[in-house]
Amino acid sequence: MDKSTEQTVLFPELFSKPAVVMFDGETLSSDGGALLLAAVEREMGLIARVSGHILDRRDPLRIEYTIQELFRQRTLSIAMGYADGNDAQDLRRDPVLRLMSRGTRSPLSTLGSQPTLSRFENAPSAREQVAMIRTFEIEVVNRLKKTHKRPHLITIDVDGSEDRTHGQQAFAFFNGHYDSWCFIPNFAFISFDEDPELYLVHARLRPGNSPPARGTIPFVRRIVNQLKRKFPGARIRVRMDAGYATPAVFDSLERLKVEYIVAMGSNSVLLRKAEPFLAEARVEAKRTDQSARVFGDFEYSTKNWSHPRRVIVKAEVVAFSGRELRDNPRFVITNLGQRPRRVYEIYCARGNSENRIKELKLDLEIDRTSCSRFLANQFRVTMTAVAYALYQQLRASLRRTELQRATVATIRHRLLKIGVRVTESVRRIVLHFPAAYPGRALWLRLARSLRAAVI
Repeated sequence: MDKSTEQTVLFPELFSKPAVVMFDGETLSSDGGALLLAAVEREMGLIARVSGHILDRRDPLRIEYTIQELFRQRTLSIAMGYADGNDAQDLRRDPVLRLMSRGTRSPLSTLGSQPTLSRFENAPSAREQVAMIRTFEIEVVNRLKKTHKRPHLITIDVDGSEDRTHGQQAFAFFNGHYDSWCFIPNFAFISFDEDPELYLVHARLRPGNSPPARGTIPFVRRIVNQLKRKFPGARIRVRMDAGYATPAVFDSLERLKVEYIVAMGSNSVLLRKAEPFLAEARVEAKRTDQSARVFGDFEYSTKNWSHPRRVIVKAEVVAFSGRELRDNPRFVITNLGQRPRRVYEIYCARGNSENRIKELKLDLEIDRTSCSRFLANQFRVTMTAVAYALYQQLRASLRRTELQRATVATIRHRLLKIGVRVTESVRRIVLHFPAAYPGRALWLRLARSLRAAVI
């Protein structure tokens, strides 16, 4: 570090002696616990497989960082909370990130700079991006096959979201539903039986004017076929919100022979068929002066549907003190045979996927899509998805601990954001953690589960 640019902060009266702050700890890092992520990545091999699709078009004589090193640097930086590419200018000297990204083959060199990473993010072609997305899907399913041997039910939750844009990003359009200029990313999660974890299996960016179901049918066909091959005895169920309720989606789900529950927006025909149930709910709401719900079902079809389908209605009447009763009906289309209330409860569990999308946005900033090129933004989404997969694997190792349901931000704060001093000799690398670190016991337990030897 250039000593002439160092800044010193002085607190002359804060303590009994003057306190001086200097940013000169060349061998210090605030991310010592990130070694756990590196251990998870070593076992999964996800970064090597996903980044293996990127063709290196650079001059071989001028290459300092391999494609895999740059992918690992950017992905692990995102995982540690540095979603902005500009952070690389300072992080390139971080000793822990340097170890995780480059190992010890060049211990004195720095990591890729912000301009280097910017060129890297803009390098992959559309074909390579598609290959990376599909490899991510395959790797997630293969990993789940190792941890879930004989599931009875596999649920696929597909959901879109809003990714607001604030610049001149390509394919950012105004979307009337969200009332903003945005992208519309598509996410999918897999869950097994009673396992509360929803595993991210698909993350794809779409232009802001995309219909909600755009690109969904090929993905669902692809993932369902993979799951049938890996889990031949399991039932497969698909849940979607109302944006996906199109004739093509329904026909595709039925051809795949899967269970499905898909919400549908209200219309005059559905309201007319739901009126007997709403009338019953109004009577109950007037009698109790409280909101009331009645569940029912009926068959429904449109001229674009190949045949009638079962509709579950939640006929809800909402009571507010001092106001008129308000109808609030909801509809879902399904091929399940359970009672209406039970089917609607199964659909409502889809809300957990929205929590996972919030986790992706708030804790890993998957919506930090500020590049001008659309493909570069998709690449950021893919790297963030890989970072999230690492955390999900880490969370699986935390079962039967107080952090078994912790969010990414909590895991990062409690286990990864640890100050450390790094020293290196000819024989070994030593990371000196604080003796007063309160999470020591849990950290060591997790390290053991990741094949570390505690001596």
